[in-house]
Amino acid sequence: MSSPSQSLLKPNQIPLLGSALSSKPWSPSRRRASLTTRAILSTSRELTLKGFHERRALKIISGLQNFDTENVSSVVTAADKGGATHVDIACDPELVRLAIALTSLPVCVSSVDPAAFVAAVKAGALMVEIGNYDSFYETGMVFSPDQILDLTKETRRILPSVPLSVTVPHTLSLPDQVKLAELLEQEGADIIQTEGGKCSNPSASGVLGLIEKATPTLAAAYSISRAVKIPVMCSSGLSAVTAPMAIAAGAAGVGVGSAINKLNDVVAMIAEVKNIADSLKLPSKRDVRKERSLNL
Repeated sequence: MSSPSQSLLKPNQIPLLGSALSSKPWSPSRRRASLTTRAILSTSRELTLKGFHERRALKIISGLQNFDTENVSSVVTAADKGGATHVDIACDPELVRLAIALTSLPVCVSSVDPAAFVAAVKAGALMVEIGNYDSFYETGMVFSPDQILDLTKETRRILPSVPLSVTVPHTLSLPDQVKLAELLEQEGADIIQTEGGKCSNPSASGVLGLIEKATPTLAAAYSISRAVKIPVMCSSGLSAVTAPMAIAAGAAGVGVGSAINKLNDVVAMIAEVKNIADSLKLPSKRDVRKERSLNL
């Protein structure tokens, strides 16, 4: 079953690539088609960003460099059946097609290569993310504010209308994270994503350890959400214990990756997504379907 947001945009009618538009003279019929396209695009953006504007978004992340189709399928299925609002996968057209065959949730793709987003959007991705840098940190690679700003500008040039989320690196000091977030907002980012789980080494186990692990990303969400007007997504190191704390800190949504994608079977993944969704008091899938039917 396709969601309203995905049924609105088919791969062969994506109005998101400004440079790909034909240069033929505009006839009255083309003008009408353009107005229709803009209306469709506007509706698609609204539906994709709705969970963030309502401060109840839950994005499940499979991993920027996770191209394992079996694992990605399990993560997408868990997001769909567990009650998430979005799913975030590696920027690959085949993975996008796989994901949209499994779920009606908006599919986000992550990359640090703006040019790679084009094929993924054509395949059906409704949102793009510059971020989820964890796999790069493991190799010793970090991103400077200037690099991230350049990636954001280039993505906005190529895809001027696609919802864009950008992660602010935890490798920056908290004041510098806030400063970068403000600049990203000026460059047209729709969402700022925080991180910090990789830099946190809890000294305790159990609930206390979960809170310690989430502290860096919670601090970033608190600070950034008070400096920008666009939604902030708190991500990295979160759990069912700390996800509600992120919303209380000012985040409009939470992103969860390794807590889900590192599990060994889809049943366990679904259960964990549901735990997090319940902790955020998100509507059940049945309630969401009922809401969608009322809006059609």
